[in-house]
Amino acid sequence: MSNKRKKYNPEFKAKVALAAIKNEETVSELAARFGVHPTMIHNWKRSLLESASDVFDKNQKSKKQNETKVDELYRQIGKLKVERDFLSEKLNF
Repeated sequence: MSNKRKKYNPEFKAKVALAAIKNEETVSELAARFGVHPTMIHNWKRSLLESASDVFDKNQKSKKQNETKVDELYRQIGKLKVERDFLSEKLNF
C-alpha cells in the first residue's frame, strides 16, 4: 500500500483559504466543494492570516532573493576551494 499524499499548489491553497476567511460557507461545505479535509482548510486559513502582513512588506521579497544569492555564492566559493586544493596537490606532486 502506498502512502502518496496529494500536493496542492499555492494558488489552490490561497483560493480555499480565502473562501474560508469570507465565512460564506462552513468549513465542512468548503471541504466537500474542494475535496480536501477540513483540517487542511483550517491550517491554510491560519497560515494565510499569519503571513498576510508579508504581502505589504516590500523588503521581504528582496531579502529572500538576497539570501538565495548568498547561498549560491557560498556554494560556488566552496567548489572553487575544493578545485584549488586539488590542483595545488597535483602540481606539487
